[in-house]
Amino acid sequence: MKGPPSAADWQPALSPVVVRRHDPVRGADLLVVPERVVVLTGRAGLVVGLCDATRTVRAIVDELAARFPGAPVAADVPPFLDRLRKEGWLR
Repeated sequence: MKGPPSAADWQPALSPVVVRRHDPVRGADLLVVPERVVVLTGRAGLVVGLCDATRTVRAIVDELAARFPGAPVAADVPPFLDRLRKEGWLR
């Protein structure tokens, strides 16, 4: 039985049951999941937006590090994406 891909080669994407939306009233990105709405704070919406099944986690981290020099993206982004995968919101 094949398990989830390793962090090095995982190309995250939203699960089919999840929809990403922007709420102009809140000024925030949202994940609309069955029976709930998750408000993405800070740069979380930007990070999730890069999860398009073509970029690896490493590529996402590299892109964010280039956009936000000095930010701790290498330490923060992989665990964030892993939490979303454990929730079933990323595949």
